[in-house]
Amino acid sequence: MKSTDTYNDIKEVNLAYLMLAQSMVRSDREAAIFRLGISEEVADVLTRLTPGQVLKMASSDMLLCNFRFDDALLLDLLANHERDRGVAHVHAAILAAGRPVARLS
Repeated sequence: MKSTDTYNDIKEVNLAYLMLAQSMVRSDREAAIFRLGISEEVADVLTRLTPGQVLKMASSDMLLCNFRFDDALLLDLLANHERDRGVAHVHAAILAAGRPVARLS
């Protein structure tokens, strides 16, 4: 894969993420804050972004979203395909809820 393909893919992911995040915050702010793992401050910024600003941010060659799990337990719970999948996902949600949220510095 060429680096230009990678950058184009990152830009597409950025745009999709920003549009989804903005839509989630506007439709159900509290659920979006929980599901996205963001602070109230970041939710406010997402709400105020104009379409032009979303496009400008998305055009960055740096991935704007990040994985909310950084340990093997949470990853295993989310990827678990055994009988108790529902329980594993609830456990993963509880663990994710205890993580610090993304903040603006």
